Amino acid sequence: MHRQSIPFNTFSILFTLKSCTPLHNSKLIAHLHSHIFKLGFISHVYVVTSLLHAYTIVSFDDARKLFDETPDRNIVTWNTMITGYSRSGDVGEAYAVFKAMPSRDVSSWSAMIAAFMNTRKWSSGFACFREMVAKERFKPDQLTLGSVLWGCAQLGSPSGLLVGRSAHALLLKNGWDLSVEIGTILVDMYAKCGLLKLACRVFNLMRERNVMTWTALICGTAQHGYSDEALSFFEAMQEMGVRPNEMTFTGILNACARNGLVEEGRKYFNMMEQYGVEPRIQHYGCMVDLFGKAGLLEEAYEVIRTMKAEPNVIIWGSFLSACKEQKQFHMVEKVVEQVLEVIKPESDGGVYSLICDIYVLNGKRDDAERVRQLMVDQNVRKSRGSSFIRS
Repeated sequence: MHRQSIPFNTFSILFTLKSCTPLHNSKLIAHLHSHIFKLGFISHVYVVTSLLHAYTIVSFDDARKLFDETPDRNIVTWNTMITGYSRSGDVGEAYAVFKAMPSRDVSSWSAMIAAFMNTRKWSSGFACFREMVAKERFKPDQLTLGSVLWGCAQLGSPSGLLVGRSAHALLLKNGWDLSVEIGTILVDMYAKCGLLKLACRVFNLMRERNVMTWTALICGTAQHGYSDEALSFFEAMQEMGVRPNEMTFTGILNACARNGLVEEGRKYFNMMEQYGVEPRIQHYGCMVDLFGKAGLLEEAYEVIRTMKAEPNVIIWGSFLSACKEQKQFHMVEKVVEQVLEVIKPESDGGVYSLICDIYVLNGKRDDAERVRQLMVDQNVRKSRGSSFIRS
């Protein structure tokens, strides 16, 4: 168009920006910016907002400069900057932009709530949601409720559940269809909070389910010790032709580890190859935990020895705890030096203490004293436990 001198309009520029943004090419966006400026479209608020959105994805510093230089802003322009700050992890600046807005719409509130939830500021997100509904009297849309419910699911606590049930009630009151995304979040929230009957009820009401829906149900039942139910859901999932992913296998292996289902754990771990899922450290960790609790320390050690990933402190801690529980102290001798090389004085004091305890139980007080002296020399501190009572 440019070479043939065909005149541009706002639609051609908007479609060009929309097409180029997913390429994540900052030079290309800057090139388009210069053409937009030369063609005189920089004063068009819709064009500038689309350009601003492109910059929030490819170069947020340039997005901030453009926003500051833009005198004519609409609500979408402000909302774009809130989302941009949220993506960059600066929720403080996102909230400053939100408070500075001359007027807000539902999308503004949704963007701010999502910003709080994405940065794990649950209380601020819930407070923002309450203010939106109670004070400003905006009617939340499904996007708003999706962000709120996601935060409730991640929190997995009674306070989060209370807000989540209120959001679910709003969903029902408005007669909205249970989408895959919202339904999956509800299943995840109820399952994490131990309300498995409600999780199953939502699951059964869903017209369409995906692998994440099944995984949320499997992980939730496994988390609360209902291993047989988790295995049943996994089998039903396979019968429905849904392919499990790595999170699904984490859930099902966790179910096996919690209830000592050794043969089933072996079967599902080997099944990962059938589905083309590469075992990750969490899968190896579940197998070490499973074998350790069953007293199969040699098999647990073989998993650690042959795993493709480097074993972390959680895996070593699980293995050492199993050695202590099963009183198989000779297995500790195989790994103790390797463990001492991996653990960090500033964060893994509990593992040092565990090694000392094992040496004492095995009658090796000199070795226990050596580790204690090492803890003193390296200024090792064991993290304190904590609790609270809500008034």
